[in-house]
Amino acid sequence: MSNICLEFENFTLGYQGHAAVHHLTGGVERGSLTAIVGANGSGKSTLLKGIAGILRPMSGLCRPHFGRLAYLPQQSELDRSFPARVVDLVSLGFWQRRGLLGRVSSSDQAELARCLRAVGLSGFETRPIDSLSGGQMQRTLFARAMLQDTDLILLDEPFNAVDDRTITDLITLIKAWVAEGRTVLCVLHDHSLVHEHFPDTMLLARTLVGWGRTADVMTPANLVRARGFQEAWDENAGWCEERRPEAGHEDGHLAGERVQKTVARLG
Repeated sequence: MSNICLEFENFTLGYQGHAAVHHLTGGVERGSLTAIVGANGSGKSTLLKGIAGILRPMSGLCRPHFGRLAYLPQQSELDRSFPARVVDLVSLGFWQRRGLLGRVSSSDQAELARCLRAVGLSGFETRPIDSLSGGQMQRTLFARAMLQDTDLILLDEPFNAVDDRTITDLITLIKAWVAEGRTVLCVLHDHSLVHEHFPDTMLLARTLVGWGRTADVMTPANLVRARGFQEAWDENAGWCEERRPEAGHEDGHLAGERVQKTVARLG
């Protein structure tokens, strides 16, 4: 059996005809723990949405080699005003197995209680979600992901607006998932957390700058190159083709290539 969980082939994603992730090619190993890093607007969250099927690709392919996936968006994308309790939000983790109208059995309820206990939220079942702190909300979302029991887990900035203790607890849960053979992709801004806890890293600047072992990817030269790519993108550039466009026009993708050559020459 292949050791690849997820495979990309010239995978390009974007919005309204403007590409945000350009021609990504490569494979994510099964059971790996990978951080996705880059500046704001570098395509990190866009990539997770493409993998989850929320955003259709502009071109290329994303080939899944897994059963189910769990996707945790950024908290800012959630409507906290919706009149729901913790137990209601976590119970959504059953829908892939039971359907939205499926009956929750007594064994399901016991599993839900186990997940809440694992994230430190026993006794919070009837708490309205709009009363939760940032850390409590993130623990609730992790409990839902545990309940989904998936092969691939996508986490978009899971440590934003949470305290240090919650970060430590959630990282422990993530490592436990990986130890069970699950694959985790996690969008992060904190490079110290990446170096300390994430063996593999994908460095994006709308195009792929580096992907592999964290120590090999998160080098000063690659970070400078990523910054150069990011600063070179033309926000008005249209469709990004692999072939060179007509004379006199340089799109955002080729502008990044131009900066990469300049950085290499100066470095």
